Amino acid sequence: MAEDLLIVVRAACLALPETNERLSHGVPCFFIRDKKSFLYYHDSHHNDGRLAIWCPAPPGVQEQMVEAEPARYFRPAYVGHRGWIGLRLDIDRDDDEIVGVIDEAYRCIAPKTLLKLRDATD
Repeated sequence: MAEDLLIVVRAACLALPETNERLSHGVPCFFIRDKKSFLYYHDSHHNDGRLAIWCPAPPGVQEQMVEAEPARYFRPAYVGHRGWIGLRLDIDRDDDEIVGVIDEAYRCIAPKTLLKLRDATD
């Protein structure tokens, strides 16, 4: 399951303008213009048992989602204090939701020029 989900996450991330993937802290990480990270893919980070993505979210979304669906959404270590959100991929898998969360994360980090390019592809 982890490899299948990584394929979904990778395809969604790399479909966005000027993104790339490389290992960061030992896990797949996706970057904009090879500089700013916008998503980490974790398979049991520090043995927490979660298959999840960590990514930025718009202001207030982290609290809203963690409260609404605490089994699926969580405040990730190290980056949670900056408003990043964790989404478990191994509970109630919904590929459309995963792609939507990835798109929002990209929008939180990407410069305006890339957002215009992204919106032009819709």
